[in-house]
Amino acid sequence: MTRTIVASATREIIIGFDQPFCVIGERINPTGRKKLAAEMIEGNFDTVIKDALEQVAAGATMLDVNAGVTSVNPNETEPGLLVQTLEIVQGLVDVPLSIDSSVTAAIEAALKVAKGRPLVNSVTGEEEKLEAILPLIKKYDVPVVAISNDETGISMDPDVRFAVAKKIVERAMDYGIKPHDIVVDPLVMPIGALGDAGRQVFALLHRLRNELKVNTTCGLSNISFGLPHRHGINAGFIPMVIGAGMTSAIMNPCRPQEMEAVRAANVLNGTDANCTNWIMTYRDYKPAEGGASAPASAAPSAGSGGRRGGRAARAGAGAARE
Repeated sequence: MTRTIVASATREIIIGFDQPFCVIGERINPTGRKKLAAEMIEGNFDTVIKDALEQVAAGATMLDVNAGVTSVNPNETEPGLLVQTLEIVQGLVDVPLSIDSSVTAAIEAALKVAKGRPLVNSVTGEEEKLEAILPLIKKYDVPVVAISNDETGISMDPDVRFAVAKKIVERAMDYGIKPHDIVVDPLVMPIGALGDAGRQVFALLHRLRNELKVNTTCGLSNISFGLPHRHGINAGFIPMVIGAGMTSAIMNPCRPQEMEAVRAANVLNGTDANCTNWIMTYRDYKPAEGGASAPASAAPSAGSGGRRGGRAARAGAGAARE
């Protein structure tokens, strides 16, 4: 069984088909968040701190950390800012982190100070990226997100996206990196623009699980981009992708409707043993007035089965931060 191990200084989490769905909190990312970007440039990390604490309290298994505040000289500005942000976050919470950057120098700088075993987000099928990122993955012995696009961009043909994922896995093996340390992002397209985007990703997930035997992730809210009541679409999408084989997602855990879907899928998928997490989270649940869902109380994360111990811009799917 494929298992990807990520860890902080004190907690180890397993991403796998037989594990609770791994919720990677997306909020510490200035992409599409002008206020956050301005704060980070000024050295103000109040929102970063707030987002880190709130996401963990809401049930995030991991946190994604991105410091891509500007496209102007990112090789000079991003490494130091990413390191500073990473150190603040890992000093606040004990969940594992995802180092999110398209700047190789920033990824390496962050890996030097990261505690535990972070996830690197990401590498693509582009030759330049493969040659820059894979040696770092081998050197620091960490897992990496593999995004299924290459020099030709993002293909609308799911078979092409599968071929890119396979290429990345095979190239990683050339460096001595095992497939269990490759977490493939098959690229979720907006359903409002591409009517078969859901069916595409479900088919891709089956192939990634059964043929490549790798874990998977995605920018979850991409699926609902451009539609009204996005959280309803997202919440419906979650159990379907989990059923198709998705094992993690970069998403907003502070949306109760979406986290309810994650926790329910864990119950129905048999990865919440004895429904323990569900019961602990919702035993005092009361519907809000008017029939709306009331927020759940703080509870163990969706990935509590683990042992203690710029994405939208890069993918080009156009999912704005909510």
